[in-house]
Amino acid sequence: MGPDLSRSDVAQSGDRAAVSSECLELPRPATLIRTVGWNIAESFGLPTGSYALAAWLGGRNAGLWAMLAAIWLTAVIRKVASGSVPGLVMISLIVLSVQTLAAVITGNLWIFLLHFPLANLGLCLLFARTARGHSPIAARLAAEVIGLRCPAVHQQRMHRFFQNVTVLWGGVFLALAVSLGALLAAVPLATYVPVWAVTTIALIGLGIAASTLWLRSVTRSLGIGFRFA
Repeated sequence: MGPDLSRSDVAQSGDRAAVSSECLELPRPATLIRTVGWNIAESFGLPTGSYALAAWLGGRNAGLWAMLAAIWLTAVIRKVASGSVPGLVMISLIVLSVQTLAAVITGNLWIFLLHFPLANLGLCLLFARTARGHSPIAARLAAEVIGLRCPAVHQQRMHRFFQNVTVLWGGVFLALAVSLGALLAAVPLATYVPVWAVTTIALIGLGIAASTLWLRSVTRSLGIGFRFA
């Protein structure tokens, strides 16, 4: 009986390993929330908080320099600690560097606000540039931001999805660039920032919802399951 049970246990372990290797992996809900929250905090929360505090203490330019220092410090720490800079941090670093330098050099509020649509246009071009390559940026962000792990057996089949969803996000950022540019020309500067915030959150939310539903549709059509890592 002992050897039979042993063989049975081995077989069951092999079956579990085979199932695991065929599933996309996500962190458990609590870990997933922590992972997403940490990425958002270091990419957007820390620079924004630094800007708010420094601007309150020393004015707008002080806030801008503090925001820039925060994102560069985050990138340097990440590079030293892990050997690479996360995609969201790199995107924020590029966007905030351009916005800050333009705002400080010109001293013009309209020029500063103009970089909101321009930054989204730059993100559109970045996503479009990687969409048809070997490493679409959506795949990297999915791994970094939500901890999605794709087994090697499915990487080739999922590659087309990540290319297409990168194109989708290029379209989202293009829509943001066009709409924010139009709003900048149409609404008073005093109300532009809250309108920008609502528009950005709405379109980003739609992009996330569309990406999630599309991923589920693709995995179902390919017969790929999900499991918590």
